[in-house]
Amino acid sequence: QVQLVESGGGSVQAGGSLRLSCTASRSAFMAWFRQAPGKEREGVAAIFTGGGSTLYADPVKGRFTISKDNAKNTVYLQMNSLKPEDTAMYYCAADPRPLRGLGTREYSYWGQGTQVTVSS
Repeated sequence: QVQLVESGGGSVQAGGSLRLSCTASRSAFMAWFRQAPGKEREGVAAIFTGGGSTLYADPVKGRFTISKDNAKNTVYLQMNSLKPEDTAMYYCAADPRPLRGLGTREYSYWGQGTQVTVSS
């Protein structure tokens, strides 16, 4: 069992930045997903359990950075150069198994979600 507590999010103008945080109750492979109204949930970024390797979805490469504080079991998503199309509910996800990707079915535990709104 992995409990996840998210924080961050909010409203920002296009070109701005936000940082999301997610603290897990134990060490796990962690990722961020997002879901816009009327769309399917999609993977944004993932980080290996030890924090050494990362994965990014193409739409956010070069703008978002995922990082992890292993001592705190906390993962961060730094979002820069935000665009209106980044507007969505963002969810933290975790799984104790190794070698996850950006598919929703690869994760067993989910946070409650935090809203990110980017205005033009």
